[in-house]
Amino acid sequence: MNTNDESMMRLAVDTAVDARLRSRPNPWVGAVVVATDGQVFCGATMQPGEAHAEVVALQAAGANTHGATLYTTLEPCSHTGKTGPCTQVIIDAKISRVVVGIIDPDKQVAGNGIKQLRDAGITVDVGVEQTLVAQQLAPYLHHRRTGRPYVILKMAMTLDGRVAMPDSSQWITGETARKRVHQLRAESDAILVGAGTVRADNPSLTTRDFDGPSPRRVVLGNVLPTDNVNPCLEWTGSLPNLLDTLGSEGVIQLMVEGGPRVATSFHNERLIDQYILHLAPIIAGGSKSPNALAESTDMSSMMNGHIVSTQILGDDIEIILEPTISTAKESR
Repeated sequence: MNTNDESMMRLAVDTAVDARLRSRPNPWVGAVVVATDGQVFCGATMQPGEAHAEVVALQAAGANTHGATLYTTLEPCSHTGKTGPCTQVIIDAKISRVVVGIIDPDKQVAGNGIKQLRDAGITVDVGVEQTLVAQQLAPYLHHRRTGRPYVILKMAMTLDGRVAMPDSSQWITGETARKRVHQLRAESDAILVGAGTVRADNPSLTTRDFDGPSPRRVVLGNVLPTDNVNPCLEWTGSLPNLLDTLGSEGVIQLMVEGGPRVATSFHNERLIDQYILHLAPIIAGGSKSPNALAESTDMSSMMNGHIVSTQILGDDIEIILEPTISTAKESR
């Protein structure tokens, strides 16, 4: 591994960003071909049934693949699905070296792609920028390892932890933060709220302020046929069983956008993989405004985490937090 390997893998990660909204349920992968004369060609996963990232990059390189190095964020597939195996395309292109960010935990791949390439005489190096790649592909990797969706909890709150102003239904955060929420919805396969939120706000839970697909809608409880959230899955069972069900149906990422009661339920059962907090420059004060999470009388609900990223959204601040030790269920 060298600094050029790291630089090219970071370029592959950047290339994969554009694939996030179109590739699901396939992973959003980026690939880079570096020809023997130094030319660089990039590719990212297309829509399901179309070319994977490695093939897109190889097609872009054309006649420049012989003896070239291929960088890919995820291990190339070695099986036939809606498309043929990427490993065979790589072999046929006379690539001399493949650099992989991370091994694909999908049981149909799981090291088989790397083995096929090595058996064909291609040098394969694994683990370049693997932390960066694992962060980008976290929902996909979690789903393949656990069978459950990666759960993100989005909450908007004041600086003193209140999720609503007293006697007011006005937005806490500004327009930029609300557009960011619609982006998060587009990146999620399903979105969940409680029946109480449906009764109080009658939300549509779409991506109307962002150019991306609207997620499948899930409600904890029952709704009326006339509610805007329809069509939706009405769920009255346990949260672990819900995650098992959604995971088996191909939901890779679930966005929880309910009120304090729903958020507390997921939090207390340690089912949240990532907390996305939008903080508005407001001090609510008093005791009439609801807390982000329900009150606890002991330390059992406390979660230690580390900050993944922060960004300014207009006048608001986004903090992305993950449990220091994963609190979500890692095995079934």
